[in-house]
Amino acid sequence: MEQAAPRAHGHSRMSGDDRRRQLIEVAIDLFSQNGFAGTTTKEIAAAAGVTEAIIFRHFATKQDLYKAILDYKCGLSSIENWMDEAQALMDAQDDAGLFRFLIEKMVSFGRDDTKFARLLTHAALEGHELAIMHHDQLAMPIGMKFKDYIARRQAAGAIRGTDPGIVLLALAGVGSHYANQKYVYRQSKFPGGDDDCVIDGLLRILQEGLLTQPKPNSQGRD
Repeated sequence: MEQAAPRAHGHSRMSGDDRRRQLIEVAIDLFSQNGFAGTTTKEIAAAAGVTEAIIFRHFATKQDLYKAILDYKCGLSSIENWMDEAQALMDAQDDAGLFRFLIEKMVSFGRDDTKFARLLTHAALEGHELAIMHHDQLAMPIGMKFKDYIARRQAAGAIRGTDPGIVLLALAGVGSHYANQKYVYRQSKFPGGDDDCVIDGLLRILQEGLLTQPKPNSQGRD
């Protein structure tokens, strides 16, 4: 269960770094609930127990606040750890392990960081710049690395010859859709058991396909 962002009843005792972190967490909380258009700096200040002047002391513009949110949630160290694990699977040419890793990451993002996932959904629906910043700073570089790997494995005959971008879309898409439905959109009922069981089923479909007896002419599309 998510915990509410910390609230402060005064600001004299909080260090600058702690105050900045608190304002970011409060902003994430409100943006995830009401979107960017529906949230003002005045509301963020009130929820944090400070004045608007304190917000602008730490973030000169809203753009600075948006960038701080992205940096806070997608720190370079966590990205590097994420990619180190993926790279180890790529180096071992463990395709099945890499597929599972990617789907698990999509699911854990929606499950463990629901507020930020919901915030990004608001950003995308509103056409907000944070969605573009997230894509350019995080999603695109990671996506390119995966597509390059998929292309190499296709050349080696280990993965079917569909466009690497489509392969990545299938892998990331099923995990992301499942996480969104269950955690972000809060669907009360979901088939398939717990997350591990669902991931097992999704992987089986992706690796083996759905049809037990494909039509002969379908082979030409592989």
